[in-house]
Amino acid sequence: MLHRKLVCSLAVKSALLWGMLALPSLAPAWAQKGFPDRTVTLVVPSQPGGSIDFLARLLSEPLSKSMGVPVVVENKPGASGNIGNMQVARARPDGYTLLLAYNGFLVGNPHLYKTGTVDPVKELAPVSMVAQAPQIIVATNGLPANDIQALIQYAQQHPGKLNYASSGYGSVPHLAGELLRQRMGVDIAHIPYKGAGGAVVDLIAGQVDLYITSPAGVMQQIESGQIKALAVTGKERLAALPNVPTAAEAGLRDYEMGSWFALYAPAGTAPAVVERLNAEVRQALENPQIRQRALAGGMALEYSKPQRLAEFTAQQVDYWRDIVRTAGLKAQ
Repeated sequence: MLHRKLVCSLAVKSALLWGMLALPSLAPAWAQKGFPDRTVTLVVPSQPGGSIDFLARLLSEPLSKSMGVPVVVENKPGASGNIGNMQVARARPDGYTLLLAYNGFLVGNPHLYKTGTVDPVKELAPVSMVAQAPQIIVATNGLPANDIQALIQYAQQHPGKLNYASSGYGSVPHLAGELLRQRMGVDIAHIPYKGAGGAVVDLIAGQVDLYITSPAGVMQQIESGQIKALAVTGKERLAALPNVPTAAEAGLRDYEMGSWFALYAPAGTAPAVVERLNAEVRQALENPQIRQRALAGGMALEYSKPQRLAEFTAQQVDYWRDIVRTAGLKAQ
């Protein structure tokens, strides 16, 4: 009898021991099943007030409701987006720190900076494409040119006087400005800012002449008459600004520039967490009210599976290398 009790006792202890040894391997599965159970941070690599910030705040509300936890927007401007990009790349890969990336900062920076950049293919986990948008050429009201042809004429008559703002070295506005300078055949000085917010403020004040950016960041200022729109850089006019011509219609041939925005997590994030985030983003992007607000801001929402975004990101890294070379920019 004593022998049986001893055998049973050893069996129980053995089972408990094996169970305890198995706990570490089960912990990640439990963590994934419980995701999310606390605040999710959506990092925006620019100042408040620009197109990325607009889009992040547009998404944070439906994501917070559907996920059942707060989704907060954290602006991390500086170094042309490198600071915000790096913060997410170095974050714990648990799905609680995400990057709303902007193509100029994400796939352009590796070709423009020798150090301090993120390799989007190796250091980030794609979640979903979020939106695409053309650029719009806007001018300060004090500039005596209300269309592209008048702008070219003014620039020719006043060499070296015009300047344009950008949201940072290597950003889409910077490259768009350089290509505009080439297409117009005139000298336009580049004035870089740490983000879109400061550029728009100075454009309104007349401190800079031109700015080329995604429509969402300047739509309110255009509609209120604080600045004026000269042309859209897409193939079609914007539904929100039907009277603003495309660059081609305005006589500026072979000039098309666009932005895209996508959501990424740190590399190494569990596939189950990425899939959950992808499903949440898809639901938010399909919300009719969200889509309408995006269109009013000049953006077209676009969803993708993680693998498709991974392929697209790799393609865009190569594409932007060619754009940087065409614009004649050098790594800093």
